[in-house]
Amino acid sequence: MIKHIKETSEYLQSKGFENPEIGIILGTGLGTLINDVDIISEVSYNHIPNFPTATVEFHKGKLIYGVLSGKKVIVMQGRFHLYEGYTLQDVTYPVRVMHQLGIKTLLVSNASGAINLNFKKGELMLIEDHINLQGSSPLAFKGVEDLGERFTDMSAPYDSKTNSAIENIAKQNNIRLHKGVYASVVGPQLETRAEYRMLKIIGADAVGMSTVPEIIVANHLKLSVVAVSVLTDECDPDNLKPVDIPEIIAMAGKAEPHMITIFKELIKTL
Repeated sequence: MIKHIKETSEYLQSKGFENPEIGIILGTGLGTLINDVDIISEVSYNHIPNFPTATVEFHKGKLIYGVLSGKKVIVMQGRFHLYEGYTLQDVTYPVRVMHQLGIKTLLVSNASGAINLNFKKGELMLIEDHINLQGSSPLAFKGVEDLGERFTDMSAPYDSKTNSAIENIAKQNNIRLHKGVYASVVGPQLETRAEYRMLKIIGADAVGMSTVPEIIVANHLKLSVVAVSVLTDECDPDNLKPVDIPEIIAMAGKAEPHMITIFKELIKTL
């Protein structure tokens, strides 16, 4: 993997990806942050050596380098998921590459369902902690110790100082921002009523199919990391309706401007 990471990084450097400070992963339906980036270089995933390729239609599949709020950033427009058939090492490979290129901070977004019924669709949740229900770890492979500490501490996976800064930004901009626990499942099927009840019992406030693998690897690499969920649906097991994917994507788009405001203002302070 070290050889592959080096090859990928050298290719991206040849395309102008020089000294990025911050990495950003954009979740489902959350691609318009790109409009605020002064783009210097962009490369489709399928042109990058050793890179996975996004297979979900609402994930664009581009790695973008440019300037946002005065800082050099790398933006993943589209991410990878276990449900696409990738391994956890594939899913988190871009985080390792961004680290190799020089990022010190990782900002992550996702679309998720609200388990906590005090949270409403169209609102945001700052992730304070998570539950990994994906059945494995992106660190569970031979040779992981060559890339960082095998037994990575996860007592505080999300940077508390940066989380506090995000809370202040939300208050200053009158953005409703919840705090909570994110549960990550494999998917791609949505949850049953019984599964939603289980998730509530074990302490989840929101559920999705991403993010946790990237957070684990960011901690493995000692990156400062924060994550924000855009709540796209309400998962009430007693009033559960059939899933409407177009509505979920539309709701992500409706809430996205608030997430963009938070990320842009946060980057100014980093």
